[in-house]
Amino acid sequence: MVPSEDAAPLLDVDHILADPGVRIVVCCGAGGVGKTTTAAALALRAAERHGRRTVVLTIDPARRLAQSLGLTELDNTPRQVKGLDTDSGGELHAMMLDMKRTFDDVVLQHTDPAKAAEIFANPFYQAMSSTFAGTQEYMAMEKLGQLHARGEWDLIVVDTPPSRSALDFLDAPARLSRFLDGRMLRLLLAPARSGGRSMFSLVTASFGMFSKVVQKVLGAQLLTDLSGFVAALDSMFGGFRQRAEQTYRILQARETAFLLVAAPEPDAVREAAYFAGRLREERMPLAGLVLNRVHRPTVTTPDATESLAAADRLAELGGHEATVDVLRAHAALLQQSAREQQVAASFTEAFPAVPTVAVTAQPADVHDVDGLRTIGAAISRP
Repeated sequence: MVPSEDAAPLLDVDHILADPGVRIVVCCGAGGVGKTTTAAALALRAAERHGRRTVVLTIDPARRLAQSLGLTELDNTPRQVKGLDTDSGGELHAMMLDMKRTFDDVVLQHTDPAKAAEIFANPFYQAMSSTFAGTQEYMAMEKLGQLHARGEWDLIVVDTPPSRSALDFLDAPARLSRFLDGRMLRLLLAPARSGGRSMFSLVTASFGMFSKVVQKVLGAQLLTDLSGFVAALDSMFGGFRQRAEQTYRILQARETAFLLVAAPEPDAVREAAYFAGRLREERMPLAGLVLNRVHRPTVTTPDATESLAAADRLAELGGHEATVDVLRAHAALLQQSAREQQVAASFTEAFPAVPTVAVTAQPADVHDVDGLRTIGAAISRP
């Protein structure tokens, strides 16, 4: 069955957006299901309809959010969206995570200028801050924590990467802790903690002939760069790890609402179910499922079988091409709707208590604020 009042509780999105106790809404889901548009539409509705000072943070590298909000670009600083209905007293700001800029800000906040300059020049830092797997999720946690700590937003709406990456977002504190506490990292930190002996000296003293192999493969300069980078981590990231863990606890708190976003397609619904299971395991507050791009026939009779049979008879008679096309299109829509109901049922059967809202497929993509208003209304008033 399609998610409905009979299959699952109906998701009341307006209640979530208006609740002053909810300060963070996290939108999660597979790629290509309208998650970025949903996040922007919810943030816009919270600002215009419910008078909340809202910021939407996108971690997805796609640029559609800026375009739909009428902004030329998004960066690491919240930018106010102009031209909105502010009669309710709300505001909307938008930003896109710049992981290197956020990483640089962390360094500047927790080291002196001379040390920061040394870290910025380190090749390992340059690589990690720009391209290393997991850095984006670590910095997303950092940025979310910063926005929350500033206390100037009534509501923060987070648009995460596709769901398996969003799981990295949830796992960031634990992964960072494992990295910082790892045996290899402690070994690399030994020179800095023991009076500044070089990495190469440590390796030579500890491993003898093995060090020559390491030097040939990596080079002495590379080992020196690595030693300097790891020493910087030791002095800088204890505080970051603590803040990331605090943010993780915030994500478990009553003030956070996770919304799953999916399309009525097997892969997207499977991802949503996988994420719902993880949220349940992590005791994080799953508010509901937004099922986007659902096809709902306004006329259900004749049914698909009758419609196809009638089309075949008229085709044999000839001279009724337009009617044949309409009957077959009607049958195809009914069949598509039935398939979508079956796909959606796999989620509602597994998670019957999760509130759900089905949003009818729109005739065109969203490119502006008016389109976002339409989507927000469709989600909030199904």
